[in-house]
Amino acid sequence: MFATLLRQANESPNHSTEFDSMAGPLSGIRIIEMAGIGPGPFCGMLLSDMGAEVIRIDRTALKDASGTRTLRLMERGRRSVALDLKQPEAIEIALKLIDSADALFEGFRPGVMERLGLGPEICLARNPKLVYGRMTGWGQTGPLAQAAGHDINYIAISGALAGIGTKAQPLPPLNLVGDFGGGAMYLAMGLLAGILNARSTGKGQVVDAAMTDGAASLMTMFYGLQAGKRWSTERDANFLDGGAHFYGTYECADGKFVAIGSIEPQFYALLLEKANLTDTEWSAQWDAKAWPALKAKLGAVFRAKTRAEWCAIMEGTDVCFAPVMDLREAPKHPHNVARQAFVDVGGELQPAPAPRFSATPSAVQGAAVAGGTHTREVLAELGFSATDLDRLTAAKTI
Repeated sequence: MFATLLRQANESPNHSTEFDSMAGPLSGIRIIEMAGIGPGPFCGMLLSDMGAEVIRIDRTALKDASGTRTLRLMERGRRSVALDLKQPEAIEIALKLIDSADALFEGFRPGVMERLGLGPEICLARNPKLVYGRMTGWGQTGPLAQAAGHDINYIAISGALAGIGTKAQPLPPLNLVGDFGGGAMYLAMGLLAGILNARSTGKGQVVDAAMTDGAASLMTMFYGLQAGKRWSTERDANFLDGGAHFYGTYECADGKFVAIGSIEPQFYALLLEKANLTDTEWSAQWDAKAWPALKAKLGAVFRAKTRAEWCAIMEGTDVCFAPVMDLREAPKHPHNVARQAFVDVGGELQPAPAPRFSATPSAVQGAAVAGGTHTREVLAELGFSATDLDRLTAAKTI
């Protein structure tokens, strides 16, 4: 069944590997992406999946903007123009591309685009409706703005990292909270809000998307819980950070894990029923002092059966249960298969576009391409003649 669904998804027009006009909700919007790594390509992927025409400006020195296959999935669905931005004529070409765009986004340190001659003042003077997105870890201003950093550093000062991990130490939650959640998604939201505003007012603006800001924003609920004295700054001591016995992961007899989230009283009661836990001690669900002992006892219960056995007992019920799937298992889970949550693009299995739209469905516009694949094609659309393109190629401008 899984193979059949993948084949159908691959054959569908919604999963074409050609860069045709798409019918997603952002169809008709053109966005220029300054090639980068991590959250930048992810933002471009989100916008492309939703139907925007995203044109990536790559450096001529690189065949692959990321320099590695590891980021290629996030580079799907856009055309690439390779320019030597050290040359004035290449800067002028970039500006012509930007003139035609609804939005531009970049992820360099503050000041880099200005030094190239592509800063927001120049671009907005030429294209007043342009939304100019800037994504950095620390933001465009502040004492750390020029410092190097990575996701782990940005979420460290937001309060997020301190709350994730064991009692002994904080642990990085992959680079999901800063790079992708706090960075790319907030940038995409900011660009779209800016485009809507520009279409009603005729005026573009700069969007300063800092991962520190985004990560702090994601923590709003927890700052609220702390203010209401319902959250401790101690890790592994709260009801959502693994401290509670009814919200966490448990190892099974085969070494695999399951995830339990039985917070509400009716779901907790069903957990006790399905696990055959009848002692009165289990009634103290919200007694935090009892959590460590109850976690140990519940752990012993789960270790008595395999993950498959627990799935047969609990999956699909209101226990709030799920098997913990690794990257190889997740695409094969029946729920993901039924929803076609993963698609094959260019021979590479990858997550499908999200979210889903009923009238204007999102779609992968094509597999990732090497830097500069569409340089001549895109520049011809801007009015450059074949003679111009030959000259620019000979000069290594493109």
